[in-house]
Amino acid sequence: MTAIAYDALARAHDHDESPTYSLRPTRAEAESAVRTLIRWAGDDPAREGLIDTPKRVVKAYEEWFSGYDADPEAALARTFEEVEGYDDIVLLKGIRRESTCEHHMAPIIGVAHVAYVPTDRVVGLSKLARLVEIYGKRLQVQEKLTAQIAATLETALQPKGVAVMISAEHHCMSTRGVHHPGVDTVTTRFTGVFREARMEERFLRLARG
Repeated sequence: MTAIAYDALARAHDHDESPTYSLRPTRAEAESAVRTLIRWAGDDPAREGLIDTPKRVVKAYEEWFSGYDADPEAALARTFEEVEGYDDIVLLKGIRRESTCEHHMAPIIGVAHVAYVPTDRVVGLSKLARLVEIYGKRLQVQEKLTAQIAATLETALQPKGVAVMISAEHHCMSTRGVHHPGVDTVTTRFTGVFREARMEERFLRLARG
């Protein structure tokens, strides 16, 4: 949830409305929660090696979940029309993707391939990577992440079609539970012209090549 959304919830609470989510706790409350988890794991949060761990964990969380404070559509707001009529696939492949499983809060590490066919404008290539990062730095399931990236591209650029493929290892199943490391989950989302077999095949060939 973005900081703007938290402010909105606070206002709703002030007006006796029922907010959907609880308001964000303070840094001190977050650090206290980490100490509780350390004790639950069986260790002493007051010992030398762990005394500053709550501060480090909360600081790390600010980075790992920075996507809640970013607007994905705003990342795509600036576009360019001087492309000499270019109307074929624009693909950014191999985007390093780091996210966190919302079920076990374990890492999800992999790559994303994002493509679109423009109508009359394009977006800066780094913004495609930024879009993946914004949604990735939230608690996620891969299926939802794939759909969110595609939907935002559709809304912001109104292209002829969007294609998204993500391949990632889920540490919730590689380091716990069934313990199957090295297994990747692959998800795809195709819209517009990419629903045509020829275009889907082109995208997959380019992404995997």
